[in-house]
Amino acid sequence: MQIHTLKTVQTLGCSLDEAWDFISSPANLKMITPEYMGFEITSEFNREKMFSGMIVRYNVRPVFGLPIRWVTEITHVEEPYYFVDEQRFGPYKFWHHKHFLRETADGVEMTDVVHYALPFGPFGAMVHPILVRPKLEDIFRYRRKILAKIFPFEKATPVPA
Repeated sequence: MQIHTLKTVQTLGCSLDEAWDFISSPANLKMITPEYMGFEITSEFNREKMFSGMIVRYNVRPVFGLPIRWVTEITHVEEPYYFVDEQRFGPYKFWHHKHFLRETADGVEMTDVVHYALPFGPFGAMVHPILVRPKLEDIFRYRRKILAKIFPFEKATPVPA
């Protein structure tokens, strides 16, 4: 089984607590996922705060509009610095996604590290560079763009009249 890695780093113009409150809420996932993915959370949450052992269920339509059920478990949480989600059921043979937040002089550095493996042996290996990797990179580019709008570095202040 070949395990692939995707790593992204972005600096957000906000406090560590603001970044954590947004990034750690499954309710915000739809906002940072491209519309064409047909992302829909099907879990009901009884608690607002994320916790280890939390199960998040959702449907996605990543390829040709075909629906896929995806279930992840939040396996590690250290508020407000990091959490890990792991696929329990879904499109990947293996999915392990680490989310790190770190306060810097410039804002909050957010790092995502995804380790993933595809099913279907040689067929999975064949479609990885032409379908799967480009799709994942597109999703994270979209997230970067949306998060830059939500947490800009300079907030516009009204000019006095």
